[in-house]
Amino acid sequence: MRKKLIYLTCLLLLTACENAPFKLAENQSTTSLSTEPSILGSTSISRIQRKKQQAVIELAFSRRTSPERARQLAAICFEKTAGTVFMPFDLAEIALAETGGHRLSARAVSSQGALGVWQLMPIRARSHGYSSNDMRDDGKCAEAAVCELYTKLDMAHGDLERAKKYYCGQGPQATAYMKKIRTIRREMLAELNVQSDKLALADQALRIR
Repeated sequence: MRKKLIYLTCLLLLTACENAPFKLAENQSTTSLSTEPSILGSTSISRIQRKKQQAVIELAFSRRTSPERARQLAAICFEKTAGTVFMPFDLAEIALAETGGHRLSARAVSSQGALGVWQLMPIRARSHGYSSNDMRDDGKCAEAAVCELYTKLDMAHGDLERAKKYYCGQGPQATAYMKKIRTIRREMLAELNVQSDKLALADQALRIR
């Protein structure tokens, strides 16, 4: 019975929607997906969620770039959001919105001069301690993106949805950007639900045996 309760709790948490309200707390904040304490402990549940997200991100990235690069970038989304208020999906959404149409290239440069997979303007990269050349390094670019997202989160008073919009800027372009972000999010959450359903079916088959 205890194992069943643990498993059901994991599934409920894994399928929690990213659009849940985002509130800042002192020194620590909730993430875009639910991480409420459970009998497994919030840290364990968060790691389970994050690993499941990494697998979904890898699948989404592999539709835009090579399998090997997709695996590397998905791992970066997992690693660079560890210990932050963000989840891997948050970083992946921005990457897909920014350079998904350019094969998630580290050498992508926008018409405005934004650089790397996460498209940081040189002045913004420098504000976080990174050079323009650093933006060609996926890991450093992701770190700078997390720093930038924190800056935008502060501007948005803890509203993660608005922070992502600010990441792009303001005006009609930012509004269109958010529509793209929401579409990407729906696709990844749908895949996450599919994976959860597969796990549930596999567990049911094992119990029947």
